[in-house]
Amino acid sequence: MNGSQKVQSKTSELGSQILNKVPEVTIFFWIIKVLCTTVGETAADFLNSSLNFGLTGTSIVMGVLLAIVLFFQFKANKYIPGLYWLAVVLLSIVGTLITDNLTDNLGVPLATTTVIFGIALVVVFLVWWLIEKTLSVHSIVTLRREAFYWLAILFTFALGTASGDLVSEKFNLGYLTALLIFVGVIAVITICHYIAKHMLHKEHRLQSNNAVLAFWLAYIMTRPLGASIGDFLSQAKVDGGLGLGTTTTSILFLLAILGVVIYLSLTKKDVISKTVL
Repeated sequence: MNGSQKVQSKTSELGSQILNKVPEVTIFFWIIKVLCTTVGETAADFLNSSLNFGLTGTSIVMGVLLAIVLFFQFKANKYIPGLYWLAVVLLSIVGTLITDNLTDNLGVPLATTTVIFGIALVVVFLVWWLIEKTLSVHSIVTLRREAFYWLAILFTFALGTASGDLVSEKFNLGYLTALLIFVGVIAVITICHYIAKHMLHKEHRLQSNNAVLAFWLAYIMTRPLGASIGDFLSQAKVDGGLGLGTTTTSILFLLAILGVVIYLSLTKKDVISKTVL
């Protein structure tokens, strides 16, 4: 076997062993993502207030659980729906708690936390791009890329919480109004993405960059959308909500997440088959 054949054999073997650690971006991805962000909002409130854990106690418990789940997520050699989405749920809760701790315990204004997390997210993306030359979720095939991926997701949740609370509370728009605003923003992102995709159909690299940008913008905005849905459903009617409570809302959405994850585990509809190195 000559040198070229050895390289091809090694590459083939490597490609067969390394599987993408995250799901394909389908309609199921966005459904679970919004469900997870809603649970992140209501579960944090439930543990903090209803179970009297307090903000600090809740943060410690959720931080430890997240560390354990991420340990197993990094240890896994392929995408496992239940493990992956459990990590997303916990990251959503922890991201919410980080913002709440800064705002409630340290008195940092929501406008300031929004700017801070916005800058932090840009820095993560910049370093990720400079080192890996890609921000695509179709290329999460190394531990380093996965570390960048989860760090970016943590900051999207923290940023989404801060910006969502800033819009709904600081400007006193109400939960339903805030919900509709974020739906509108996501719709604009989607429309712009498809317009750009049509215009750039012959420019594959630019089309790829457009897809990556649209994905991360939508990912950021689904956090305040999910939080607005959670608040609208759980908060008292006198405060502009439907009064379902954090317990009922959390259980309903956790059951919905469980149902979709079981479906995906059985059908494999969100497994990325193509490895991008």
